[in-house]
Amino acid sequence: MVQAYGADTGNDRAEPQRTGAGSRFRGLRDRWARWTDDRGIWRRGIVLAVCAVLLTLVMVFHAEIPNTIGNLGSLTETFLPWIGVFIPLLLVLGLVRRSATALIALLLPVAVWLNLFGGLLLSDKSGSGGDLTVATHNVNADNPDPAGTAGQVAGSGADIIALQELPGDQVPAYEAALADRFPYHSVQGTVGLWSKYPMSGTRPVDIKMGWTRAMRSTVTTPKGEVAVYVAHLPSVRVKLHAGFTANQRDNSADALGEAIADERLGKVILLGDLNGTMNDRSLNEVTSQMRSTQGAAGNGFGFSWPASFPMARIDQIMVKGVEPLSSWTLPATDSDHLPIAARVEL
Repeated sequence: MVQAYGADTGNDRAEPQRTGAGSRFRGLRDRWARWTDDRGIWRRGIVLAVCAVLLTLVMVFHAEIPNTIGNLGSLTETFLPWIGVFIPLLLVLGLVRRSATALIALLLPVAVWLNLFGGLLLSDKSGSGGDLTVATHNVNADNPDPAGTAGQVAGSGADIIALQELPGDQVPAYEAALADRFPYHSVQGTVGLWSKYPMSGTRPVDIKMGWTRAMRSTVTTPKGEVAVYVAHLPSVRVKLHAGFTANQRDNSADALGEAIADERLGKVILLGDLNGTMNDRSLNEVTSQMRSTQGAAGNGFGFSWPASFPMARIDQIMVKGVEPLSSWTLPATDSDHLPIAARVEL
């Protein structure tokens, strides 16, 4: 009689050949057994494991990194989410090295990064409704199309728009482009505010720069008065010989924080380019008393700069005494920043 299941194995009963999922599972199991039987699996990759631990320490103790040397702490905090790009690199190297030690150590930075930033990626905190839509944009002094840029930002449906980096010779172009939609506006130095609702008490805010790059106005909305601040803090630079040069930015942030702390109205909105992220400790005078609309009601990181490949959210919408409901970035204009917008409940 012909055997139905292949060659005789020397047993009374022949075992049928198995195919499909069971065979693939056995193959994976056998490969895993061969991989783990390698006694060097625990000895290899010690350097990779140390790198994973160091990565974890940087994320956990970033606030302890001193600013005394080139403002290294602020630089780290500005780009803190991007530390996560080293995790897949270490994963690949750990697999190539076939190192169980490296792969287990990698669980530490993965857990910490997800704890710090996972919520920004895995959940959409935005809601519906709201009383007021606001937008802000650093338009870039060298913008070749002021009218087009203004029109794009106005197209967001915002009730209030703040613009920064306005050269004096381009202000009329922005005013003309926004005149039909925003009957109230004021330009103070290189920052401006446009509103669909009446503005009063408008004045420059001294942020210790020697010229005007911040302003404040009371906007009377259908839901009551709101103090709106517009600010463009000094730029920071990363230099090989000096590190992260941010002293002037930090001093201006302190002055802006003092002005907001002295504000008589309970409802406050800050719009502008702060040249720093919410993680940057040097902005504590501002961030400690206000909420980021992106952090409270945004979806994702909301990076705004540089527009060609956004790596940090240095453009901010922050509120005090106001409830943020949604926050988002707007499409790119001819600026090197992306405009951002938010919807709030007064």
